[in-house]
Amino acid sequence: MSVSLFDGFRFRVVSSPIHRLDPRVKFLFVSVLFVGAVLFSELIPLLVLFLAPIPLVVLAGVRREWARSLRGAAFFAAFIFIFNFIFPYFFPTAGPGIEPPIDTPMEYAVLAERALVMTLRLLVLVGSFSAFFLTTSPDHLSLALEQSRVPYELCFAFTTAVRFVPVLAEEAQTITDAQRARGLELEKGNFLRRVRNYIPILIPLIVNAIRRSLELAEAMESRAWGATENRTNLYVLRMRRVDYTLLLVSALVLAAAVYVKLAIPVPSVVSLLYP
Repeated sequence: MSVSLFDGFRFRVVSSPIHRLDPRVKFLFVSVLFVGAVLFSELIPLLVLFLAPIPLVVLAGVRREWARSLRGAAFFAAFIFIFNFIFPYFFPTAGPGIEPPIDTPMEYAVLAERALVMTLRLLVLVGSFSAFFLTTSPDHLSLALEQSRVPYELCFAFTTAVRFVPVLAEEAQTITDAQRARGLELEKGNFLRRVRNYIPILIPLIVNAIRRSLELAEAMESRAWGATENRTNLYVLRMRRVDYTLLLVSALVLAAAVYVKLAIPVPSVVSLLYP
C-alpha cells in the first residue's frame, strides 16, 4: 500500500508536453486545485477538481503510475470515509440539519455524502500532487525554487527529500519481504503485538537511512558544498506560450471557484435525490 502510494510520486522520464511545462506553472495549477478542495464542502465541485488533472495525466503518459498512487491512498481514503460516517454515532450532535437518532434513508445519505466529501479532499490532494511530481524532475524543481528566490539550503533539503522518500519506501518493502521470508508474521496477534512485529523492519530501515545520509554528507563535503554563495546553473527556466496558457487557465479556475463559492449556491447530491 505505502510503496504504491510513494511510487506514484516518483518522476518518470517521458517526452511529453506536460513534462516540458515550467514547474512553477504546474505547481501553481496544483495549488489552485488544492485551494479549491479546501474551499468547497460540496460533492459536485470536489468531483470536478478530482477529474481536473486527468487531461494532464493522459497527455503526460503516466496514467498507470497516477492510478497506482490513488490505489496506494485507498486505505487512508477508506479510513477517512468510515470515520466520518460513524462519527455522529459517538457524539450528541451529528451535524447541521441532523439530530440523532439517525434512522431515515435521507439522513444516512447526508452522512454518506459528507464522508465522501472528506474522502474526495484527500484524493484531490493525492491526485494533483502525484501528477505534479510524476511530470517534474527534482532538478527542474530545485531550479524553479532557486529562481523563485527560495534559499538554496531549503531547495536542496526539499529536493533531497523528494528523491529519497520513494527510495526509502522501496527499501521498506524489500526489508519486509526479506523478513517475511525469514518467518516474520506481521498480521499475527493483537494490536500491540502487530506494532512490535514491525520493529525488525524499522530498525534496518533507520540504519540504512542514517548510512545513506552519512554518505550524502561526505559526498557534499568532498564537493565543497556551500563554499560559495553565488551559485550558477547550466540551465535557466524560461516561460513559453504554453506555460502562459496554463497560467491563465489556473487563474480562471481560481476566479471561477471563488465566484461560485461566494455567489452561486451549489446543491448537494442529497438535495437533488430528495427534493
